[in-house]
Amino acid sequence: MTAALEVKGLNRSFGALRVTRDVDLSLEKGARHALIGPNGAGKTTLVNLITGVLKPSSGSVLLNGDDITGWSQAERARRGLARTFQINQLFRGLTVLENLCMTIGERDGNCNNMWRSAGAKRAVIDEALDRLEALRLVDDALKLVRELPYGRQRLVEIAMALAQKPRVLLLDEPAAGVPSSETHLILDVVAALDPDIAVLIIEHDMDVVFRFAREISVLVQGAVFTKGTPDEIRRNEKVREVYLGQEHHHG
Repeated sequence: MTAALEVKGLNRSFGALRVTRDVDLSLEKGARHALIGPNGAGKTTLVNLITGVLKPSSGSVLLNGDDITGWSQAERARRGLARTFQINQLFRGLTVLENLCMTIGERDGNCNNMWRSAGAKRAVIDEALDRLEALRLVDDALKLVRELPYGRQRLVEIAMALAQKPRVLLLDEPAAGVPSSETHLILDVVAALDPDIAVLIIEHDMDVVFRFAREISVLVQGAVFTKGTPDEIRRNEKVREVYLGQEHHHG
């Protein structure tokens, strides 16, 4: 079966510094895969290579069997690879609803400034509201993004990524900055995703990782240190040394 996302022998250097070393990673359709590792392990670089922000020094990235290594970020997104953006890519001066409608309009290719047109497409607004409802964001629909607390902004980001109807979804630390009272919302949303979507989550919060993932890859100094089921990773002494031990020092 063709993997939804496959990374083969990926390397990336910045000058003499190798930040990604021979990384192989494969996500089947419907995968729930977590990428963990200590700070500075190269997790964000890897996501940037997968999404096309960075070009690899060598190796390849495949999406549903197609080699997309040379494709732009936009081409990858159109072909079903979505990531939660860094927060500042939300349109902070627009409402939550407008942000979502723009994403949906862009996905359907009819984003020629529909806010200026008399009849903003009803179906788009309905879909946007449905997506906001799933994330308990309806009450915030008419607020400007910049008025929302950080945790709610993260939820808007996830709603926008899902509105792209991705086949592969990369969640880059979705729980970062989200109050612990709201992390369950993110997990509930991820749990309710279409089972065919392959999801890769990069996350520091080990409770989130162990609740979400069916498979975990551990990245250390840019290389895959080990991978396995949550139970295998939890019991792995070496992982505890390089990673979990370090976490406890952070508190």
